[in-house]
Amino acid sequence: MSHKPVNELDPAMAGDEKSLPQTEPLLFELSQPGNSAINLPDLDVPPVDPRRVLPAELVADEAPDLPELGELTVVRHYTRLAGKIFSVDGNFYPLGSCTMKYNPKVSEKLAALDGLAHVHPHQHERDIQGLLKMLYDLRTWLQEISGLAEVSLQPAAGAHGELTSLMAISAYHADRGEDRTRVLVPDTAHGTNPATCSLCSRFVITVDSRPDGRVDLDDLRKKVDNNTAAMMITNPSTVGLFEGQIREIAEILHEAGAMLYMDGANMNAIAGITRPGDFGVDIMHFNTHKTFATPHGCGGPGAGPIAAAAHLAPYLPVPQVVRRDDGTYGWDFDRPKSVGKVRSFYGQVGILVRAYCYIASLGHEGLRDMAETAVLSANYLAARIKGKYRLPFEGPYAHEFIMVPDFRDQGVTELDIAKRLLDFGIHPPTMSWPVPHCLMIEPTETESLYTLDRFADVLIKIADEAANSPDVLHYAPHKMPVARLDEVSAARRPEVCWRPGQATAVEQGQQKSPSEKEAAER
Repeated sequence: MSHKPVNELDPAMAGDEKSLPQTEPLLFELSQPGNSAINLPDLDVPPVDPRRVLPAELVADEAPDLPELGELTVVRHYTRLAGKIFSVDGNFYPLGSCTMKYNPKVSEKLAALDGLAHVHPHQHERDIQGLLKMLYDLRTWLQEISGLAEVSLQPAAGAHGELTSLMAISAYHADRGEDRTRVLVPDTAHGTNPATCSLCSRFVITVDSRPDGRVDLDDLRKKVDNNTAAMMITNPSTVGLFEGQIREIAEILHEAGAMLYMDGANMNAIAGITRPGDFGVDIMHFNTHKTFATPHGCGGPGAGPIAAAAHLAPYLPVPQVVRRDDGTYGWDFDRPKSVGKVRSFYGQVGILVRAYCYIASLGHEGLRDMAETAVLSANYLAARIKGKYRLPFEGPYAHEFIMVPDFRDQGVTELDIAKRLLDFGIHPPTMSWPVPHCLMIEPTETESLYTLDRFADVLIKIADEAANSPDVLHYAPHKMPVARLDEVSAARRPEVCWRPGQATAVEQGQQKSPSEKEAAER
């Protein structure tokens, strides 16, 4: 197969130097005396001296030094800034573990319908039967996808879902008169797993991995005991491998009376192919943004539904959306063993509607195709760059894989690789975790073969630069509005306020590092 040169711009990705916006001045720098975005009418009441009616400490001696701008200047400023933002809609985002994939616009359009977007959470059940039916259908679909008995839609994010799951496990053990305080966590686990254990007053015991990246069963057997509440495992794991011995792991835990919780962060690799309930999982959460293409980023909103086996179902949060005997839908609060409410009202309904639309549009065969394409994309990329970068774990991979840029002899680090990718309009992958000095790559199923090939070509080009002209990487990025920052100084001595007389944004932007050509000649 022939590939286009890497300097050609993918129409689906920004990054070409001709398309990049120039450095944008600050609003203070755009300010012109006398400009205003509003014209107020003359005062039609007697004026009042603020010093007579307000405490002295609240009255300033002079007006604040704010920018003076017309409305159009402000609108154009923020429109230009928006064009600088990396986004899934504008750029390729191979962000391993976080799964940043395209959100279908049809789901956004449907979720914005008045009858869904403008429903008040206090509205009576009889007035929102259509929405309640959607939520009921969604939870039954998730039950089928997970192979578990019941689903709660209430948790507001993936980490919130794992917290709620561990709360349900703790309630189950307490109901049996047991206070199990230990939770086993593989050394490849998400960082939220230990945080969840801490919030639930449980102690983390780390289970070692074998050199091939999978759980060491001998170490697991040594550490599981009658004080073990559960094991929290991500499957496929964070290193991009499916845990083929998962059923045996479940049996080891169940023999000790412990539960198997599955972090469903990577369910997008197995949905429609296999079901966690079928290989022994007792409870799990979904990340709707990762598997069902709902919005993600900037702290939310999100959704993290949890699915539980029959023995844990009584402990799920209230209320539960149900279908009554007469065919109507409503909320069931009568669950005496429930851990209670974990979210105001009924969860992130707007996000759940988007997940409903996504599943409804794909169906069973579409979900399986989603997972198979995600796996194929990751393995295709890994095959293309093998030989240029070290792959610490053998494939086949699931939805993502880890590669290590071994260019230390040239003084090139994973940070240099990440910064150089920006010049090609590609958001860098997850970096330096869970393996030191690695890049974790996840292409997702939504990217075209053209985009995958271009990304592979870019990585190969960067590897060649690392070997032959490492300064190109040391000074990257070259085409961004701002050159590489001193990240240590920025973190320790952040300049968050503009002061008159300091260098303008334009002047700062001109303090560029050497160009690609100059760096290559060094």
